Amino acid sequence: MPMWLQALMWGTLAGGALVLGAGIAWVWKVPPKIVSTVMAFGAGVLISALAFELVDEAVEGGGLLPTVLGFLLGALIFVGSNALLARAGAKHRKRSGGAQPSEKDSPGSGTAIAVGALIDGIPESVVLGVGLLAGGAVSPAMLAAVFISNVPEGLSSTAGMKKAGRSPAYVFGTWAGIAVFSGLAALLGYTALENAPETVIAFITAIAAGGILAMLADTMIPEAFEEHHNLTGLTAAVGFLSAFTIHHVGG
Repeated sequence: MPMWLQALMWGTLAGGALVLGAGIAWVWKVPPKIVSTVMAFGAGVLISALAFELVDEAVEGGGLLPTVLGFLLGALIFVGSNALLARAGAKHRKRSGGAQPSEKDSPGSGTAIAVGALIDGIPESVVLGVGLLAGGAVSPAMLAAVFISNVPEGLSSTAGMKKAGRSPAYVFGTWAGIAVFSGLAALLGYTALENAPETVIAFITAIAAGGILAMLADTMIPEAFEEHHNLTGLTAAVGFLSAFTIHHVGG
């Protein structure tokens, strides 16, 4: 299978986890503690993956300076975008309770939530494509991290969308669209950087890593702690160790 097609496939598969989570939340009422437990675990998995799969490899491949600059830029881009989206009604897009506003309460919030979810997922998808450039195959740890974190995101966000009165067409259209864009982002990450210098690849990888960490701190971890409380840290630690183990066994 051509590498570009693999990038498209793995990115779409990882984004498809959002649709899976949405389907579960729409059919069944999943207890908030279960959602928050999986979300805390997914946050730990992502932290491990971005540390060992992204930042460490970016430094080794392109050097410290482009990695540091890219990481800071990624965090700034996400935080700035998130602040703008929060004003438009997407602040609680990962919340499963009644924090999400309805379109009646906050006109335009539906679009803002969809855009926010897309921004959350793009960095993860790009690095799946970029990872194919270095190893010639998708990183099992990174793929597992993105997939595991996307399931509870789809669960939690969909539960909140349902309570806010959003239609099935909106909910599943949003997640299916993001899954498609995730595949395209992975494809872009591979094709655009196929012949790029190592420093550029390190810079782009670090941008994604910085955005992912900012997303975790701003959205996933607060949602996990809201329900999970004192066990959030332990669950995240287990997720971190799980991804760390996959990284070493797979490497």
